[in-house]
Amino acid sequence: MSKPTITQVFKSVLSAFIGVQSEANRKRDFEHGSLSNYVIAGLIFTVLFVVAIIALVSAIV
Repeated sequence: MSKPTITQVFKSVLSAFIGVQSEANRKRDFEHGSLSNYVIAGLIFTVLFVVAIIALVSAIV
């Protein structure tokens, strides 16, 4: 196995957010991935999620 690509990192983080990541992907992430890549991707998704919730609530109110 090789180092995960940036696309695979984003897919893994999104899957982890939803809670449906496969065992094979989880194993690949822990064995070959870089922690900093996953932390940065996680922060990006968290900020996007919070902004989306704020926009949704603002649109409704």
